[in-house]
Amino acid sequence: MKRLLPLAAALLAGCTVGPNYSRPETPVPPGYAEAHAPAGATDAELALWWQRFADAQLATLVNRALAQNLDVQTAAARIREARAQERVAGASALPEVSAQGSVTRQRISEHAIPAPPGAVQGGGGPGSFALPGTEFTTFRVGFDASWEVDLFGRNRRQIEAASARTGAAIWDRRDVQLSVAAEVADAYLALRSLQQRIAIAEKEVRRQERSASLVAARVRGGLVTGQDLEQQRSSLASAQAAIEPLQAEAAARIHALGVLTGDTPEALIAELSPTAALPSPPVVPAGLPSDLLRRRPDIRAAERELAAATADIGVATAELYPSFSLSAAPALVSTALGSLLEWGSRAFTVGGALDWPIFDGGRRRANIDVTNAGQEQALIAYRKTILTALQDVEDALGEIDNDRSQLAKLEQALGNAARAEDIAGTRYRGGLVTYSDVLQAQANRISLEGQVIETRGAIARDTVALAKALGGGWPELAEAQP
Repeated sequence: MKRLLPLAAALLAGCTVGPNYSRPETPVPPGYAEAHAPAGATDAELALWWQRFADAQLATLVNRALAQNLDVQTAAARIREARAQERVAGASALPEVSAQGSVTRQRISEHAIPAPPGAVQGGGGPGSFALPGTEFTTFRVGFDASWEVDLFGRNRRQIEAASARTGAAIWDRRDVQLSVAAEVADAYLALRSLQQRIAIAEKEVRRQERSASLVAARVRGGLVTGQDLEQQRSSLASAQAAIEPLQAEAAARIHALGVLTGDTPEALIAELSPTAALPSPPVVPAGLPSDLLRRRPDIRAAERELAAATADIGVATAELYPSFSLSAAPALVSTALGSLLEWGSRAFTVGGALDWPIFDGGRRRANIDVTNAGQEQALIAYRKTILTALQDVEDALGEIDNDRSQLAKLEQALGNAARAEDIAGTRYRGGLVTYSDVLQAQANRISLEGQVIETRGAIARDTVALAKALGGGWPELAEAQP
């Protein structure tokens, strides 16, 4: 019988209730509908994608944000929390041992029960008995040990769930890193685009000022009327008014970059001077949709959450089954400190306990239903994350393609507008058209210049969105985990 008990315990220890997790099969399309860029993206091509803009200032800002951004630091703290929870779950599968020691001074009431016949007052030997009114000290040292045998895998499922949540926290951090890098690049490129538009607007103000001086001279000479001068002054005031909104938006971008890099909003004002040009965006290969399942950190995090939710079902299911625990409490007990370590002072308690739930009002089965519903929600969230990732890539590819087509047409229109302005100026100086015709040609050319700059900035920012949508960047960011 004694030999059968360990065998039975070993067999039962191998029984783990609840579903075993396997990654769900999620079909994805073989290619992108909007893919007009070279295919075959690799991790090496997408890693450190911001450096492919060939802008040292941008690379410096991204690296600073990855090191100092507060959201990244929060995500790192969540990893440490998850790993601590994993150790907590693992500890529940091990025996608990605690050391104890005590010294107790006691006095027996003089009105207690009478001593039995033949008892010897305080003798300490066989037959001795502490009589009423006696005081004595008891010394005790020992250990308490207990272990709950994981018969049905509750502890194993808890460890499995905690490990999966640690993995989810790690992928969440990489997703935050990717998002922060993309936000920094987007704000930086928007800033450079705004600074170029401000420079053109200021250049236009200076040209308008020269034109106003010229028109004023022509008015004094009687060559044109005062109406032409007022129209020119109105055009000058309009050009001046267009600068302040651009400056305010550029300042807001600098403030955002300061916060993203973990500094005060005003910290980068001097560093981000308006001398740098808008960098040319690289071509980012789209690759295959199936790559997203491996590359996108948010998909990997959602998959780990699904694994944890599946393990939770096993934890809840194990509560339906009996639990068996072993305990032991060896000790040395004596009324004299000098004899505490003698063999005769030994005392111990050894036992086993069985706890088998019979009736709980359906609480445990309801808890299983709760975990099943949680696992279903995690599966839906995983599938939705994949669909959202596909949408992000398709949207970015479509935007890049549309912006490039628009840029080609705008550049052609800008060339035509510049030539039209030159012709209008020549005809005005020859007295063939009014000055309003010149102003209209100028306004058209200025508007097109702004649209060209905006579209170039949009292509650069859409490239950032594509790199983020493809999940690029995190392989190089997975340095030593916190």
